[in-house]
Amino acid sequence: MFSGLFNSKPVLDSGSSEWILDTFAWALEHFELNVFKADTQLILPSNEFYPGKVSSIGEMAQSVFDKTLIYAGMQHWPVQLVQPQHYQQHNLPQLSFAGAVRGAGSAPVIAGDINTEQKILISYNPNQINQPQDLIASYAQSLSAVLILQQGHLPPGGQEFMPQAVDLVACFMGFGVMLANTAYQFKGGCGSCYNPRANREVALPEQEMLYCLALFSVLKAIPAKTVLGQLKAHLKGTFKKAYKELAQKVKHSPNPALLAAVG
Repeated sequence: MFSGLFNSKPVLDSGSSEWILDTFAWALEHFELNVFKADTQLILPSNEFYPGKVSSIGEMAQSVFDKTLIYAGMQHWPVQLVQPQHYQQHNLPQLSFAGAVRGAGSAPVIAGDINTEQKILISYNPNQINQPQDLIASYAQSLSAVLILQQGHLPPGGQEFMPQAVDLVACFMGFGVMLANTAYQFKGGCGSCYNPRANREVALPEQEMLYCLALFSVLKAIPAKTVLGQLKAHLKGTFKKAYKELAQKVKHSPNPALLAAVG
């Protein structure tokens, strides 16, 4: 009668956890497994990853963007940061890939006229300048969306799950700490200490985002304590539970992409 009394309840329902595992495997298959294994880091909101002093909002936005682009493995993409006042919606130019999609060896070009000066334009929310984790997470989401759209491979579940896949791929590229720390959107505030316009767009809520981060950490063999020191206090318990759960799931996974990421 006591057989299930002390069993730990899973962090997520089976459908959500399986979608995250399947979608991570999809990302590994389409967005450079070798780059994930050899080059992808756990990016932290620290001076180690985002050093330097700047003298203006524009300089800060550009500096953070340039480093985020490198960490995403998209430093050779024809992507340009545009000041918000100059940004206009435009059709995304199609890229042509001669080799790798991401990483130091990638060299994508705009398809068609090789002399075109057309760029993929990305901007930022100036309200996030004083909330750098939101800024970094938003940049990572923008780059993730561009990456997915350029490759043209729909995630598990199809078009309906594109927003969630964008968040997951941003975590897959190394930005899970910032995504987890900014997933909760506080709706109240005292005015001077809260700016709702600085919040980033969220598709995966905290629990799911922490699960993605835990999966990334398990696959990259990053100790849980390394991540825990960077998470907001209320996230630590869920992350530890997800990390422990996923260490077992990955070990016994029948998915070859997940196993290849570990091996």
